[in-house]
Amino acid sequence: MAAKWNGGHSSSVLCLNVSAEGLVASGAERGELALWDGGGSPVAQLRLPQAEDVTSVVFSARRPSTLYTSHGETISVLDVRSLQEPLQRFHVNQEEINCLSVNDTDSFLAAADDSGAIKVVDLESKKVSRSLRHSNICSSVAFRPQRPQSLVSCGLDMQVMLWNLQKARPLWTTNLQECDMEEESPQSAGQFFNPPLAHSLSVASCGNIFSCGAQDGKVRIFRVTGARFEPELEFQAHSLGVSQVLFMPEAYWLLSGGNDGKVLLWDVSSNAGKQQKSPAKSLHRRKAQATASSRKDGKLNKVASNEHPGVVPKLSIEHGEKVNWLSCAEIKGSRRVLVADQTSSVSAYPLPEP
Repeated sequence: MAAKWNGGHSSSVLCLNVSAEGLVASGAERGELALWDGGGSPVAQLRLPQAEDVTSVVFSARRPSTLYTSHGETISVLDVRSLQEPLQRFHVNQEEINCLSVNDTDSFLAAADDSGAIKVVDLESKKVSRSLRHSNICSSVAFRPQRPQSLVSCGLDMQVMLWNLQKARPLWTTNLQECDMEEESPQSAGQFFNPPLAHSLSVASCGNIFSCGAQDGKVRIFRVTGARFEPELEFQAHSLGVSQVLFMPEAYWLLSGGNDGKVLLWDVSSNAGKQQKSPAKSLHRRKAQATASSRKDGKLNKVASNEHPGVVPKLSIEHGEKVNWLSCAEIKGSRRVLVADQTSSVSAYPLPEP
């Protein structure tokens, strides 16, 4: 079922990203960086200095030829039209970087690292404009679409935080373990043995809904309302930790990848679409729901509309390897989920149409 993309790397692929023009970038251990065309053939390769693991790759939204890469404590800015020596480097983090995010306007770059710091670089002045902080490793950071000053982050301190670049302190913080304890569910006791260390974040295209994947195998969906966010939905997605979550361009289709070797596709539109106050957004939601109910998988929406466990995946892929990264690409007119794992290959699986 999966097409294997080979020949780009000799070691484990750690991260992926797709440009607006359909070019795929992948980073791997030992400083390996590769670019792929839509057919899965490597078109360029580069080994970054010091052969440090390439942990995150992000294309600029405004300039698709610009690629930001993190390796060790360094961020390198590359031109993919001529994959050679970096155009510039930033060395603003003190420990290994885990995740990069660039905002919509290509004005700020955020880098989350092992010290818990998030360094926000002003790409015009090329200086750090903000230093934000978690109390443990910061595993993921993401700017919110359409809100270039706003970002969310999560870490191994079990904290999920909402930030605005005008303030050094988080606007809102949620401790995932405390959320679970408040529910007093039968699994709460188990949280002490398998705490919800937060590994990955993804923000939906609307900018108000975001997801978080954690070590306890759960996916949590939150809604931002002003200067805070509220839990919207929580469900057991994987039998082991959730290493990756990714909202797709469609409203509220979510991919998750786990340490259990599974890649799952979820439709959370019934939950994410609730409680909309904007008439325009409500209309958009009703259209989305009408489309959803006209499909054969109406049962899923019915199940997903309650806030209890029992959300059913639209698609389950038995990938077999621990998932390092997920991305989504349009290839030859159809969509593929791209999976990076412990091997040196990238796997491409077909996805159903919305």
